[in-house]
Amino acid sequence: MKSFLALVQKDEDSAFGISFPDLPGCFSAADEEKDILPNAAEALELWFEDEPLRHPRSLHEVAADVANELAAGAFLIAVPYIRRTSKQRRVNVSLDAGTLDAVDTAATQLGLTRSGFLAMAALNEIRGAH
Repeated sequence: MKSFLALVQKDEDSAFGISFPDLPGCFSAADEEKDILPNAAEALELWFEDEPLRHPRSLHEVAADVANELAAGAFLIAVPYIRRTSKQRRVNVSLDAGTLDAVDTAATQLGLTRSGFLAMAALNEIRGAH
């Protein structure tokens, strides 16, 4: 898994603006602070649908490029990028029986399989969508 640095800016009476200094044209916005990371992760996923995989620059390199924005109050966040493949891999997972019952109940309520629910929950946690 790679992480790309996103620049987050906010002017008074505006949404949070999210851009990726390493990825021209990759941007997003969030009305609330809690939505910054999930929205940024979604922007990365969409951007890479049409672009080849790139390697992220270091924090030092990116911070040097956006020093003026950082001095004006912007901040950087690391956004995980998980490349989706069509390959499924079987794994064994051990869970407490009560936790497994709760997983199965939640999966059923959402119309998902146990595997689908666990995959969705894992991605949500990785992306910070809680």
